[in-house]
Amino acid sequence: MRKLTKLLTGTAAAAISLTFVASGIASASPVVNDPPKGVTPKATDVVGVGSDTIEFLLDQLSVDYNKSHATPHLYSWDATNPTTGAVGDKIVTKAGCAKIARPDGSSAGIAALDNNTLDGKTGHFCIDFARSSRGRAATDPKFGPGGISFVALAKDAVTYATRDKAHGGTDAPANLSTAQLTNIYLCKVTNWKQVGGKNAAIKPFLPQTGSGTRAFFLKAINVTTPGTCVNSSVQENEGTNPALNSGNVIVPFSTAKFIAEVFHSAKCGKKPTGTQNMFGCDTHGVLGLNNINGTKPTVGTGVNTTPNPAFTPAFVRFVYDVVRWSNTGSHIPPYEQGFFGRGGYFCSNPTAEKDIRSYGFLITPLCGVAS
Repeated sequence: MRKLTKLLTGTAAAAISLTFVASGIASASPVVNDPPKGVTPKATDVVGVGSDTIEFLLDQLSVDYNKSHATPHLYSWDATNPTTGAVGDKIVTKAGCAKIARPDGSSAGIAALDNNTLDGKTGHFCIDFARSSRGRAATDPKFGPGGISFVALAKDAVTYATRDKAHGGTDAPANLSTAQLTNIYLCKVTNWKQVGGKNAAIKPFLPQTGSGTRAFFLKAINVTTPGTCVNSSVQENEGTNPALNSGNVIVPFSTAKFIAEVFHSAKCGKKPTGTQNMFGCDTHGVLGLNNINGTKPTVGTGVNTTPNPAFTPAFVRFVYDVVRWSNTGSHIPPYEQGFFGRGGYFCSNPTAEKDIRSYGFLITPLCGVAS
């Protein structure tokens, strides 16, 4: 579960007036995601919910956009409560809107967006976009009138993580094939020695059911319904849960999130330096990344580490801003094109490009393309 250590400074207080931003376990972020007391997004502001994977990136993009633009402002609610770690606590996304359960994950965010709720007074929506770390699912609203558009933002990769050497090592091999991962998550393979590891029972984990990383990973390994040996109790992209501190464990992990945590973030409880990301902290915990099909999930070293563009293709993904479908050339509502469109801030501004890289993601020439 998440818990926040608030370290608010005078500078931070000024930044809070511009936006609210996400924070991780015992985060040292100088700005808190959810609005502080007395600050509520306006009906005309652009507000999003959803994915854990890209929440910190959206926080940074929000801060930087709001610094250079008067109105509307951009806001992005955390997937879980940044102070208490609570899942599904009640939030009011904008002034005049009814309380809803905080959407935790891509699917929950998309469902909240699709609820199509208005504030009841000004005719503005209470939620304008959803963060998603998965692509369109068959059960999602269509790409057409009354539906939604998945707007590409950046690229990421997902691999499997196990306990790293610094924390006692793992019983798993450093490389698994897609077929081996499939059989592990179907519970057909239950001992690491069956796939080249040690003689030890496998403990497979998945993030909670609304997670986009979970949905993407299961699709990549061709698993519709995980086996009964799989535990779905952990928050995605965090290795701090005590249940993961075992040599038997395997869990999917976003490569971009891992890069941001290890190479660009302060230790949890410590204030970020000027070269570290403002949002999030190092929650990789006891976990390290592994290879799939003989391909490495990352390339480069230190702060120059990036997701590997040549990683096994099925495990490389886009991350998205999801908006209501619009009958325009971009299929993005006109009032949101300045944020998410091909010529919008996220896809064309040098500061935004720097943010995308700093939070571990790859730039894509398809940024702003809706599907």
